[in-house]
This record gives sequence, C-alpha cells and structure tokens, in this order.
Amino acid sequence: MWYLIVTARSIIWMLISLLATLLMLGAFMSPLWLVRGQQEILFGNETITYTASVGVYTKCSKPIKIEGPACTAIAVRGLATDSNVFPGVWKASTVFLVSGLIIMSATVFMGLVSCRIQSFFKKSIFTMSGAAQALAGICFILGVMLHPMGWGAVRVQKLCGRDASPFYPGDCSLGTGLGLAVAGTLLAFVSACLSVPAENSTSSDKVQDQIYEGQTLICLL
Repeated sequence: MWYLIVTARSIIWMLISLLATLLMLGAFMSPLWLVRGQQEILFGNETITYTASVGVYTKCSKPIKIEGPACTAIAVRGLATDSNVFPGVWKASTVFLVSGLIIMSATVFMGLVSCRIQSFFKKSIFTMSGAAQALAGICFILGVMLHPMGWGAVRVQKLCGRDASPFYPGDCSLGTGLGLAVAGTLLAFVSACLSVPAENSTSSDKVQDQIYEGQTLICLL
C-alpha cells in the first residue's frame, strides 16, 4: 500500500529549497554583479543613456544600436573562452555555481518525491537532501567569493577604472545580481537545516496513527 504524506514543515522546506535554487539561477544569469554608473553615447542627434555591467557569465556593454545596451554572454565558447575575455577565476566560479545549482535542483526534485517515498536504500530522503543542500551551499560560497578575485582583470578595469582590483570594485558599485547570489546561498543553508524538522514531521506519531487507521492521503499542519 502506498501513502502520500504532506506536512506544513515538509512543504516549507521544499518551497525554500525551490526559492534558493531560483534566486541562484537568477544571480548566475544576471549581468548586474558589478555596475558602472549611467553613461551617455550619441547616436546621430540622439543621446542614449545606458548602464554597463558585468556578472559571472553575462555582461551589458556599450549599445551598438539605439535600442539600448548590448547584453550577451561573456563566455561564447564556454570554459574554452580565452582567459583575457573570461578570467580563470570566473571560470572556476561558474563551475562551482553550476554544480551547486545542479545539486539544489536535484534536492527540489527529491522534495517532490518525498511526499510519496521517504527513504531510498534505507536512507532518509530528507537527510540526504539536507546534506546535499549543505554541499550546494559550500559550492555557492566558493562561487560567490571567486568572482571578486577577478575584479583586477583587464576587462573589469576597462569597466570600473584602473583602481579596480581583487575585492575592490573601483568606480563600479555592487549590483542586485550579487545580492541575489548571497540570498540564494543563505537560503541553501536554511533549507539544509529545515530538512531535519521536515523529516521529523513526516515520521511523527500523528502520521503513524493515521497510517494505522488505513488512510493513504495524510495532510498535517
């Protein structure tokens, strides 16, 4: 006989895991990690105001058309992109962030499965997911910390001035992309901690009592 067990704590854990994943995905795709103040460029008789910025994997630079800034991927050839274009530490940052995203995505899937299956090879899905989320959080920390180490790169100095150096943004300011990354990292660890009460709630006495009563759909606050 199968059972579908849903509790408030397991849902909260799953939602926070999903939120952490989406925040970090948004941060990874965002070009707004380092932002230069508004600049102007002249197209014919019209002056266009734009904001140049750079993230881990994407950038927004001087517009080539009147519509606005040109936002593209930094690494057109992926990790094989020349290090003068895509600094080595940013390549490492990309690897850690993508690894963390893959792990977090897997735990979100496991969170959905946990409503039906609470253990896998006699190991709790919640425990395994919590450990995986802690590992993802460590990957996120490494990925986020590696990005400022590349602020002394030539491409960053062209954007933020010659004073830009590792962990000093020069004439640039920190953007929302970095804020999303920090929030996603914190929530990854929060979700790892919440996996414990989520597991306890699905194996509580109240759940067992309803199983003994023959119920297959069990919902608890």
